[in-house]
This record gives sequence, structure tokens and C-alpha cells, in this order.
Amino acid sequence: MKYSIKRIFEHLKFYLLFIFFLASLAVLLTFEEQLSFDKINNLNNQKKIIQTLTRLDTDDIELALIQFNGKSTQLHQEIDKLKMLYKYNITDRYILRNEKEYFDDLQKLSVLTDKFNNAAHTYYVGSKNKKLAKKAKAELDKSLNEIIQQIDTMLFKSLTYNQQKFDIVKILVIITFFLILFATFWYRKMLTAILQDIEYLFQVDKTKSDYEIFSLEADAIALRMNRKTVVQNNPTMLDPVTEINNYKGLVNSYGAKKGLKDSNFTAVSILEVDNFSKSNRAFTQEITQAILRKVAYTISLHEQPIDVIARTDYNQFTVVLSRSSKEQLFKDMEIIRESISELKFNAPGHGPIHITVTGGFVIKPNNTSLEEAIKQAKEILEYAKTTGNNRIFQLRDLAQRGI
Repeated sequence: MKYSIKRIFEHLKFYLLFIFFLASLAVLLTFEEQLSFDKINNLNNQKKIIQTLTRLDTDDIELALIQFNGKSTQLHQEIDKLKMLYKYNITDRYILRNEKEYFDDLQKLSVLTDKFNNAAHTYYVGSKNKKLAKKAKAELDKSLNEIIQQIDTMLFKSLTYNQQKFDIVKILVIITFFLILFATFWYRKMLTAILQDIEYLFQVDKTKSDYEIFSLEADAIALRMNRKTVVQNNPTMLDPVTEINNYKGLVNSYGAKKGLKDSNFTAVSILEVDNFSKSNRAFTQEITQAILRKVAYTISLHEQPIDVIARTDYNQFTVVLSRSSKEQLFKDMEIIRESISELKFNAPGHGPIHITVTGGFVIKPNNTSLEEAIKQAKEILEYAKTTGNNRIFQLRDLAQRGI
């Protein structure tokens, strides 16, 4: 079984996009991991602030209250930061779906923070009164335990969320590793084989006589090269005047290039030099052959590697084009016709000779042979000649005229 280089590279493009997607996902997960660390640091920082609020110096009550107000305000700011961090945590929001639980915990923490702040404020204000201070200290210790317990609960949940994310990421990483491992070795094997095909085609002497070609395209190129050698070495496949294919060479070249056409559309056109036939020999043989060579050369200027041109009659040329669309096929044939019509040939005793061609154009279906397509093109050409010169007709032109 031979592989198509085109398909391999199409799949390779998707593989590279897949790798880019994985790299982007890795960056996203790294960013989310940093958010998890920020969240844990934030909660630990709140614990430190709370512990600080329980150890303010009560000797200077005014200074203690100023410090207390600043620290208590910072606690609420830290809670707001936690809300903001969650907005960027895509995994928690859309995979773990813990938004309600998370914000319920934050709301509870906010309530306990207010309760703790009130208890701490009461304690510091009434610190000079021993009876009130004892009761306020008990309330402060109680609210301290509650808020520390809530923070510890949130820290534990955060670790649980991280463990869940790690389990998911671990499975994805293992699957991705084996996919990349397989794809890397597979593409390495494919590209090595393609390189060997290129090296084989590049060899002049083809020393690897037993080499088995890997790709469809290289096989088609090798076949075309071999057939081209046969044509060049076989005068029976060349037109002696123009040195392009004759009918036999046309059939051979077309067969050799069929594998290169892939999904392109194919068109067959017959071009006939106007006012120029066996029965109308207005010029000497030398001038006639020079005109034919010039027309053949002009057509060959528009020939692509997958095209075939040939001189198949005295004043007729057969052109087989392959393009990605039907519109482009007819457009390119019109370009060829216009290029020929711009030719001017100066012949001694005849002055400038204006060369034009008239053609029959047909799209060749895959289930139609080359011979049948040539026959249809000739029929269209015969009608086109009755309407004038220097034009190319196709089937729809005949249909418009009710033929």
C-alpha cells in the first residue's frame, strides 16, 4: 500500500495544531496552579492577620484601635481577592463546578470575619475594665476558633480541589503522552520514507534497482520520468516538426500523469490554426513549419507539470489541462488562445502573418476515456469553425444555440 504525501502533510498540520493546543493548555494549567497557590497563601495570610489582631498592645489603646482598624479592613480585602481569583479559575468553574460551595464558604468567612472584628473591637475597648475584659476575651477566643476553623476547612477543600484537578490532569497527560509518542514515531517513519523517495528520484543512475517507492506522488513522478525517457528515446512518440508529443506520445504522457491529477478537473481541447490546412497551403513548407513551431512553443509556455500537449493533426493541437476548478480550465484555455492571437510572424514575400486558433473545449468526466473526450472536442471544434475564427466553444455554447 502506498501513502499519499499530500494526506500525510495534511494530517501533520493537524498534529502540529494539536501540539500547539496542548502547549496552550499546559500554560493555562500552570496559570491555574499559580492561582491555587495564591489562594492558599491568601488564606494563610488571613490566619496571620487574625493572630496579630489577638496580640495587639493594650497599653496604648488608641494605637491598638488604629492597628486593629487597618488589619480588620485588610481581612475583607483578602476575601475580595479570593472572589477575584475564582473568576480566572476555569477548571474549578466549568469542570469541578464548585462555584456555589466556594462562594458559600467565602460568605461564611465574611460573616465570621465581621463577628471576630466586633469581638476584638469590644475586647480592646473594654480592656481597662477587668470584668468586661474577661467576658470579651471569652467571646474573642470563641470567634477566633470559629474563623480559624473556617479557614482551615477552606484550605482543606482547596487541597481536595487540587487533588481532583491533578487526577484529571494525570489521566490526560498519560493519554496525551502515548498519543504524542505514537504520532511522533509514526510521522518520523513517514517523513523518513518520503526523504528516501526524494533521494531515490534524485539519483541519476538509480542504483537502488530493488527500491520500493513509498508514496503515491513519488511513484507517479518516477513513472512519468521513466515514460519521459521512453518518449525522448522513441522518435515515434514525438512530432518531428514541433518536437512535442504526437498522438501516441499524448496517450503515453496522459497515462503517466493521471496519478498526479488527484481531485482536479480535467479538460480536453482541440485547437486548430485558422486558415491553415492541408488543402489550403498558402505558405511554403519552411514557413508553415516555423508557424507550427511558434504555436507549439506558445502553448508550452502555459503548460504545467500535470498538463499534456501534442500536435495530433496537420494544423491541430490537443491540449489536456488539469486544474482545481472547471472555470479555471476554460479561463486558462482562453489565455492560451489570446496568447496565440497576439503572435505576428513576418514571412518574406508575405508580410506580417496574423496567427489565430479556433478550439473545441470539453470537460472530461472520470468515467470517460481520453479518446472519447477528444472525439467530443473535435465535434465542438467543427461547429465552432462554422461560426467564425479565433474563438473557443464548449458544450454549453452549443446548448444555447439549441444544438
